[in-house]
Amino acid sequence: MMHLLKFLFATITTVICGLALSLSGAFLYLSPNLPSVESLRSIELQIPLRVYSNDAKLIAEFGEMRRSPILFNDIPKDFIHALLAAEDDNFANHYGVDPGSLVRAAAQILKTGRIQTGGSTITMQVAKNFFLSSERSFSRKANEILLALQIERELTKDEILELYVNKIYLGNRAYGIEAASQVYYGKSIRDISLAELAMIAGLPKAPSRFNPIANPERSMERRNWILARMLKLGRISDEQYQEAVSEPLTASLHINMPDLNAPYIAEMVRAEMVGRFGGQAYTDGYSVTTTVPSDLQEHAQHSIINGLSAYDRRHGYRKPEKAALNEQLWSDTLIRARAISHFLPAIVTQVDASDITVLLADGSHEKILWKSMQWARPYINSRSMGPVPRRPADIVNIGDLIRVQRLADQSLSFAQIPKAQAALVSLDPHTGAIRSLVGGLSFEQSNYNRAIQAKRQPGSSFKPFIYSAALDAGYTAATIVNDAPLEIFEAGMKQVWRPKNDNNTFLGPIRVREGLYRSRNLVSIRILQDIGMQYARDYISQFGFSVNDLPRNLSLALGTATLTPMEITTGWTAFANGGFKIEPYIIKRIENRDGQTIFTANPARTPAALNAATDTSAAKTELLLAAEAPKEAKRIIDERTAYIMTSMLQDVIKRGTGRRALSLGRSDLAGKTGTTNESKDSWFAGYNREVVTTVWAGFDQPESLGRNEYGGTVALPIWIDYMSYALKDTPEQAVAEPAGMMTLRIDPVSGRIARPGTQGAYFEIFKSEDAPPSMDEFEENWTAPNSPYLDPIETPPIDLF
Repeated sequence: MMHLLKFLFATITTVICGLALSLSGAFLYLSPNLPSVESLRSIELQIPLRVYSNDAKLIAEFGEMRRSPILFNDIPKDFIHALLAAEDDNFANHYGVDPGSLVRAAAQILKTGRIQTGGSTITMQVAKNFFLSSERSFSRKANEILLALQIERELTKDEILELYVNKIYLGNRAYGIEAASQVYYGKSIRDISLAELAMIAGLPKAPSRFNPIANPERSMERRNWILARMLKLGRISDEQYQEAVSEPLTASLHINMPDLNAPYIAEMVRAEMVGRFGGQAYTDGYSVTTTVPSDLQEHAQHSIINGLSAYDRRHGYRKPEKAALNEQLWSDTLIRARAISHFLPAIVTQVDASDITVLLADGSHEKILWKSMQWARPYINSRSMGPVPRRPADIVNIGDLIRVQRLADQSLSFAQIPKAQAALVSLDPHTGAIRSLVGGLSFEQSNYNRAIQAKRQPGSSFKPFIYSAALDAGYTAATIVNDAPLEIFEAGMKQVWRPKNDNNTFLGPIRVREGLYRSRNLVSIRILQDIGMQYARDYISQFGFSVNDLPRNLSLALGTATLTPMEITTGWTAFANGGFKIEPYIIKRIENRDGQTIFTANPARTPAALNAATDTSAAKTELLLAAEAPKEAKRIIDERTAYIMTSMLQDVIKRGTGRRALSLGRSDLAGKTGTTNESKDSWFAGYNREVVTTVWAGFDQPESLGRNEYGGTVALPIWIDYMSYALKDTPEQAVAEPAGMMTLRIDPVSGRIARPGTQGAYFEIFKSEDAPPSMDEFEENWTAPNSPYLDPIETPPIDLF
């Protein structure tokens, strides 16, 4: 008996020593290749890039993973109990490895010949999720066990659980329990019920199989099993259990939709962030606050839609997108025909005398009244339309795929997707902050950002730069220039160029001020001819334009440079801010995953903006956060020149081509229309002291906008719509007259200081050094009119090269 006991003791000792030696050998073999557990303390989970408006509304989220990390202390206790009941009920007692679970896993291997369950604890899953692959092999499992043992030695149980619940994948691109709660219930994990907590706790085992959206029945079974386990383990009472298992499945997909639909803004920020941080911009959890207030951006988008729709309706109804479809095709057609901006697809199901009935993509039927269809004359081309329709049947048939718009009163209006496009840029002229930007009718239709990418001829909206150059070359607003025919011949031209005004009329000698507000082409050309091409191009480039984009011929005076709406708007800010060069910017602040500000915009500001920044606590805070002291913007034109230009551009609205803007009822607005040859481009740029806005409208592939379509009919209404909102709570702000100026009474014929009693004399503002002589001085020194801007009506061809 004694010998038997000795043999058993020796055998057991040998086995134990053998196991110890085997484990020690495995540890010595594998440990050099194991990663440092300490790195878990500084691990950075992938968090998407989030873009916000200036007033903290979400614009967009970029990144493959939806994740919102949560601290252990913020995790509901009921969730921890549910998770442990489902995944590792012995978590509090083991040291990273649960021998019982491993034995069960080994028994399954012996029974089936393959690995079925790994017997993993939560600690082992942390080791796998952070350090190892999903490969099922003995060596990987050995590494997992060793890592789990190390993790348990170096981290607390709370730290391990926090890592686990933030890392695990829970379906529908949700990583971590907070993201899963937001995706399935639209609220924080702290705010959901016990049954909902149990449902999320059931997902780690198989996110697809137990997904409440894809497999609701299996999800319910898994949820109720976890609740039963919690009851058995004494984590909940019988009353709590009964209430939770009787709760219906409430999960539905809650994708984190933007609070503000501003896709062109979002794409600009995304591109800039990738430029700054590379691919890590999508994963490092940056939050970007833009300069854009949500209400201005929303109204800018509405203005573009309203303006393009109004233009489109003036030219008639093209035709249904698909005609007379068979009823069996209606549902599939509506599914494929996605909404474009506010234009919803619909199928005509009934045509009556005073309305039509349409089927929408959600399966509902609604009526469209005849009064919303009466505009739909047949489109022939941009210059002509067919007869006025008399009834709905003249426009549509049953089975037609059409477009409708939802009005403010929730009724439907007959519509079509405009073919023309438009862009809007609005800047703070004192800092360059982008206040709103729209790159087209719909980002879904085209992600081409016309505001910053479309180089088009600005037409007469470019003329203020020519006039500004003239004012700094000795011209005044009262200088007389001859609006008369002119012939131009340059090297390389095959024939003489005879420029004309838009209405093919000529006014003869007129003031520079009148030449601008009446947008007389011949006046602009003569001014450019006089001040010189090289001087003009060098001067205009100060506004931020590349010299290479400025033609080397007199057509420059008519706006034939190819420029983007952003470039035009940026240039115009110098007139609004008193002569300073600013740079537009869109990112106001960048925060890291911990909410720490790592970048604050610090643009060059005008003196007015610098003074204002020291007057408000919020602005002071922004300046303190900036890496550098605030800088003053560079002056590029004389303050007096900017003042005179504003005065002349205000006349464009008061008595010129921008008179429609008088509807805003403000006297502090200045602006200029622009229309290119054959009305291919329509522009309006305008401002007051606080905001500069430019609107462009046209076709992506240049073609005529149609008869009687100009900057004042297409672009200007969009500008008015936007500015009416942008300035609605802003008092009028008259520009203070700079020092070194004088106001004189001027003779309307000569442009000289008028004698007392002169008929038609008017008051004009001048730089002190550019004040004209009196009529008496003029007559004493006058010999003959030899000024180049007073050319006689018949001028011989000029070779300018």
